[in-house]
Amino acid sequence: MRGWECVACDFQAMHMNTDKIENMENMTTVAVVQATPVLFDRVATIEKVDKWVKKASEQGAQLLLFPEAFIPAYPRGMGFGAVVGSRSLEGRKQWQRYYEQSLAIPGPGVDALAEIAGRHQVFLAIGVIEREARGGTLYCTLLYFGPDGRLLGKHRKLKPTGSERLIWGEGDGSSLTTLDTNIGRIGGLICWENYMPLARMAMYQQGVQIYLAPTADARDSWESSMVHIACEGRCFVLSCNQYVQKSDYPKAYKAELKGWPDIMSRGGSMIVSPLGEVLAGPLYDQEGILYADIDVGETIRGKMDFDVVGHYGRPDVFRFEVNGMPEILSV
Repeated sequence: MRGWECVACDFQAMHMNTDKIENMENMTTVAVVQATPVLFDRVATIEKVDKWVKKASEQGAQLLLFPEAFIPAYPRGMGFGAVVGSRSLEGRKQWQRYYEQSLAIPGPGVDALAEIAGRHQVFLAIGVIEREARGGTLYCTLLYFGPDGRLLGKHRKLKPTGSERLIWGEGDGSSLTTLDTNIGRIGGLICWENYMPLARMAMYQQGVQIYLAPTADARDSWESSMVHIACEGRCFVLSCNQYVQKSDYPKAYKAELKGWPDIMSRGGSMIVSPLGEVLAGPLYDQEGILYADIDVGETIRGKMDFDVVGHYGRPDVFRFEVNGMPEILSV
């Protein structure tokens, strides 16, 4: 497995556990990018994505995960002029600016991300704010791109948390996407969806091997949740958060952040093995890339004694159904 790369000191720690590596040909290098977007600027953030993807691909990364709502921003600290029973005109204008910097699917922003994935020949998963081609609803969405430069799938967050519900709509079962690829079966959930047991079960039921968890949660408890999910699903878990300082916000927004700490999101990105070993991270208080060399065969070996949808599933006792869940996509 690999360690982490710190942008500030240009240091990359690498560690190899030879007991777990039987054949290097079976290994896949995965990476999580803990970075700061150019907040509320779609085009500039996509340019920054390109630079990070180039950096990680040059280190051999085949799959890269970016945080929740990386494009155009996770609007931490912003109220959009809303209290119960009232919305202000300025708040509506603020939301309009957020809407205008989000991604239409299809659209030029998506085309640019697909081109980045294809040019660097990587699987790219990234959290974006999606706007519908018609209508005015935004969604917190995870996009999947392939090394052939195609948009492979998307997942809309099923349940925005707290005040997120004011600015984002709800996804449905049709976007509980899982991709069957040459590096393993990839799928995931966004932030506190990972606290929804039945949403996790939908991922496990589809045989997820590389479980993606882009998030905005930087609390210590998040680390425990990622370890639990890895053990529960017997899957590799890649969790990725943003590193954002108050100074990164546009000047027009800073007055609203009075009282917030200088570090708005400290990160906490990490990679965990199917038996709960933390392979890289958690990384706090800086931008950086975490790497791990993984063997998806570990997801099978881990199920010898626990398979949450197999011999531990007890279908004679429990029944599980998902309305509208799509078939697994072969890539």
